[in-house]
Amino acid sequence: MAKEVSKVIKLQIPAGKATPAPPVGTVLGPAGINLQEFCTRYNDATREKTGDILPVEITIFDDRSFDFVVKTPPTGFLVKKFAKVAKGSSKGSSDIVGTLTKDQIKEIAEIKLPDLNCYTVDEAINIVSGTALNMGIKVED
Repeated sequence: MAKEVSKVIKLQIPAGKATPAPPVGTVLGPAGINLQEFCTRYNDATREKTGDILPVEITIFDDRSFDFVVKTPPTGFLVKKFAKVAKGSSKGSSDIVGTLTKDQIKEIAEIKLPDLNCYTVDEAINIVSGTALNMGIKVED
């Protein structure tokens, strides 16, 4: 017999750096799962991506066991990382704060493809380009 799902929680945690302290502890503590076990398993699963912010979807079952799925980093995080800027523009596309090449956009699109609502890399490139433009990052040929 399958386990009953009691809750699904979504968090964004730095890879390899989950601790039972806030924000992880304050969100998962009331759910009744073993925080130390979650942190250990999450850190082991994300060790090779240390430094990235990774969204994680935690499924908590009625017997207080859990399972989690680690997603790809947010598009905005990847755009800032590849463009080497601290933050995007506060004025959107009218204020350019950095640049990316088409090859960098394609690389980001290939990383994000499994989590985007599209099927081809070309469609993913359009999504990533739009995000970059709205963050004030210019896309060069």
